[in-house]
Amino acid sequence: MTLEGGKCPNGHVSYPTHPRCPECGEPQEETFDFSDERGEVVTWTTSTATPPGVRQPNTLAIVEFDVDGDAVRALGQVTTDDVETGDEVEPVYVEELRDPDVGLKRENPESQEWGGYRWDPV
Repeated sequence: MTLEGGKCPNGHVSYPTHPRCPECGEPQEETFDFSDERGEVVTWTTSTATPPGVRQPNTLAIVEFDVDGDAVRALGQVTTDDVETGDEVEPVYVEELRDPDVGLKRENPESQEWGGYRWDPV
């Protein structure tokens, strides 16, 4: 699985991908994968009231990645509660970001992807 962002002909980058660039409206014709890149924590928070099936507490961070000199930000769970603004992190893939047997999709868990990326401090 990749962490895929988009890039339009004007060079604007975004995550996730969009049919059209959120900045200028041009079609996003190019994609890039930053699952092997390192980023910097811009801000973070810990949620103690999480949705059903999501670990509790759940630390989340906005991470900024450098893509060919342009910054792109992504929100995701952190692998630990020990994170600070400015920390360098790398994406790590996990099979289940939440428990598929809990919540609205529990009757049909195969209808949804449960895996994704968390940020792991380097």
